Amino acid sequence: MTFKQMFTSTIGQKFVMALTGLFLISFLLVHVGLNACIWANDGGQMFNAGANFMGSMLVIRIMEVGLMIGFIIHIIQGFTLAYYNNTRRKVGYAVDYGNKGSKWYSRSMGLLGTLLLLFLIMHLYHFWLPSRFGGMAGIKALEETHYEGALAAQYHNLYAQMIEVFQEPIVVILYVIGCISLAYHLMHGFESAFRTIGLSNTRYLKLLRFTGRAYAIGVSAAFAMMPVSMYFGWVK
Repeated sequence: MTFKQMFTSTIGQKFVMALTGLFLISFLLVHVGLNACIWANDGGQMFNAGANFMGSMLVIRIMEVGLMIGFIIHIIQGFTLAYYNNTRRKVGYAVDYGNKGSKWYSRSMGLLGTLLLLFLIMHLYHFWLPSRFGGMAGIKALEETHYEGALAAQYHNLYAQMIEVFQEPIVVILYVIGCISLAYHLMHGFESAFRTIGLSNTRYLKLLRFTGRAYAIGVSAAFAMMPVSMYFGWVK
């Protein structure tokens, strides 16, 4: 398969989708681990220190560019494949097998992907833009905070930004809906990505399916509980 075919042929596009999907899955694991620091209940000290470390390391900043490229490629390829699948067969099947043929979320990856794109835009607006471009072009700058002790330093108070954002009930609801969409997207995408790159041995498929569902539910539930915890004041 040539480099051009990876982005033009259906098989190539699925392969690129799988690779970028696995890259984003690994990113989500790091992201949820960092965000889980809010439950340390230390006024955001551990979370802000971790966020500052991730935002100031040159290697991490370079990887951030790769992450954005991965997001863009994954989104473009996803919409391209969804369009191809929707137009390939103008007439539906005579018998609708429903979930017996495939789960509804595996047939709705285009819709789930669109919801996640909207969620991503909202998330970037709330946190990434203030963190990276605060004070520029009217974008609200993050507050500064100073901690004593082992983590003594001046940090951008991203924790305070989270508390402020998640005081709006509609925002919390939209984030939870986005996390539910993420869970269903991952339930299909996790297994599909590994199968696309060649892991199709029936001995491992049950384990892969279980791992994928556990990952999808666990990571998405953790993300959803963050705005909920902020809104109800379960973290301080």
